[in-house]
Amino acid sequence: QVQLEESGGGLVQAGGSLRLSCSASGTDFSINGMGWYREAPGKQRELVAITTSDGRTDYEGSVQGRFTISRDNSKNAVFLQMNSLKPEDAAVYYCYASVKALGNWFFENFWGKGTLVTVSS
Repeated sequence: QVQLEESGGGLVQAGGSLRLSCSASGTDFSINGMGWYREAPGKQRELVAITTSDGRTDYEGSVQGRFTISRDNSKNAVFLQMNSLKPEDAAVYYCYASVKALGNWFFENFWGKGTLVTVSS
């Protein structure tokens, strides 16, 4: 079993920055994609940014140029640097990982519990 633990959420003024961190723990697994989703009140969960094990990245259009996703494969960790935050970025941010356990041929999706980002105008 793999567990994802996020940190770094909080309250920030519009235009400010936050850095989210997520680390995966467990035994005998490998990770392909890692990334961040967010869910605002009354809205569906949406992809924010994702990175693959070979370093490819993809971003949701509204965060392109403001958010940067990075990854430390040696620590099974993923980070999201969020700059120029806007009130519409406020949401619960969830860490995501596509994980293959040792001995399995398939990947499973794992989620963190979420970290709240609040942006005041």
